Amino acid sequence: MINVLVVDDELPAVEELAFLLGKDERVGKILRATSGSDALKALASASVDAVFLDIHMPAVSGLDIARAIAGSSRPPAVVFVTADEDHALDAFELAAVDYLLKPVRVERLSRCVGRISELRDGGAAPEMITVDLGGTTKMIRRDDVTYVQAQGDYARLHTAEASYLIRVPLADLEQQWADAGFIRTHRSYLVALKHVTSMKLAADGPSVTVAGAGLPISRRHLPTVREKLEATRIRPNT
Repeated sequence: MINVLVVDDELPAVEELAFLLGKDERVGKILRATSGSDALKALASASVDAVFLDIHMPAVSGLDIARAIAGSSRPPAVVFVTADEDHALDAFELAAVDYLLKPVRVERLSRCVGRISELRDGGAAPEMITVDLGGTTKMIRRDDVTYVQAQGDYARLHTAEASYLIRVPLADLEQQWADAGFIRTHRSYLVALKHVTSMKLAADGPSVTVAGAGLPISRRHLPTVREKLEATRIRPNT
């Protein structure tokens, strides 16, 4: 069970997030604080696995709290909860596990709790990527990227929420992300193996389904794609 602290200077926001967290069977004790000073007192007297921090609070902000606990021997996972994305870079520098936008959606919160569980069980810290969207810099997790589409010297990263254009050629990402489970299926596509739900061999050409999108597989890349997908197949014990 994951014990958490929810911090927000608005009590209704604290209670709403606590209610949503309480519906997740992976969450145990839920502590609450309505100011930065109360949050620091709670952290000094109780051990928690994660802190859900509102950024904009008077006197002691969520960023101040994150900086204060960063130097502890076993700091809890930090999740920022905010109505805007202006502090994505600050969150990135403070090694935040996640960055949730208000109003928090249940499915998005569930994924966040899963990530905290992975970290607590010894999993690696997530690889984060900074991207620009509409003039705003935000932070996304690489494992949220379902596939990448080539667009000239740029690449478009697709996630469940949106897509983001970055100035990195697809060929460079193919090399850099190979160890993270991304494979080339076509000259225009790089896909995350864990997000592939099916492969189809049809008269009009082979394809894979990734997060609901049907993407082509070129003849050149078909043997490698089949080999990688075959390696993930679950087999009975012999």
